[in-house]
Amino acid sequence: MAFENFKKTIWSKYIQLETSKICVMEEDCNTKFQGEIGVGKQVKIIGAGRPKVGTYIPGSNIAAAETPADTSVYMNIDQFKYTHFLVDDIDEAQAVDGLMQAYMKGSAEELAATRDAYIAQIAALGGTASTSTAVSDAAGAKTLVDNGLVTLRTNGVKISTPTVLTITPWFYNYLKDYIVNYGTDNMELIRKGIIGMYNGATVKISNNLYNDGTDDYMLLRTKDAVAFAAGISKTEAYRPDLQFSDAVKVLDTYGAKVVRQDELYVIKAHKAQE
Repeated sequence: MAFENFKKTIWSKYIQLETSKICVMEEDCNTKFQGEIGVGKQVKIIGAGRPKVGTYIPGSNIAAAETPADTSVYMNIDQFKYTHFLVDDIDEAQAVDGLMQAYMKGSAEELAATRDAYIAQIAALGGTASTSTAVSDAAGAKTLVDNGLVTLRTNGVKISTPTVLTITPWFYNYLKDYIVNYGTDNMELIRKGIIGMYNGATVKISNNLYNDGTDDYMLLRTKDAVAFAAGISKTEAYRPDLQFSDAVKVLDTYGAKVVRQDELYVIKAHKAQE
């Protein structure tokens, strides 16, 4: 049967790569735990509190060594998403240059949007948030972002620390005159939602930000604020009963957690009624 010649390993790696390339939110997470996980497992993110600074007086003893507090947290790998679609003939699809890539790219795009929405919700509900605000002009949008940046700086986030602001299209329309634009000819940046810089923060646009029914939850964060890991991606082909086509199933498994709340600020805003 055609599906017996399905290039499972090749397409599994392809879809993992494409999904990560398309994701807007994932790129701005701590992803160093990739590959260490499995279905139903936890990832332990090891951390320790910072030691105190003492004053040394020459000729005197210093204080006993302290044991920094354990700040380790666990991240559950509890998201299991899939796509499942028919292919007339897998052998023929793999033989036609670009056809199987088109099928898998479609899966990658849908899985990426689902990943992004999940990461956005985890971040939205895990950070310090502004009050719900109706935005009607550029000044209002700028004030919300400025307040968020002040909060991060007050929390100890250095100006030199890479910071990302992810906003919705309508909010960008208000803020755009304040953004230093990269230009529209860099397709790789555009693909990742990057549109420019504002006050030291990289600015991105996404349609997958969390919304509670009233407010969009726009995110201002460092790349260490949210941890993300994707550990299993399976692709399987088979011949369904009562069908004259082959079918492909794709599984995506992952988890996310806010691990540095002080490095995450959430802008809760909605467009004011005109």
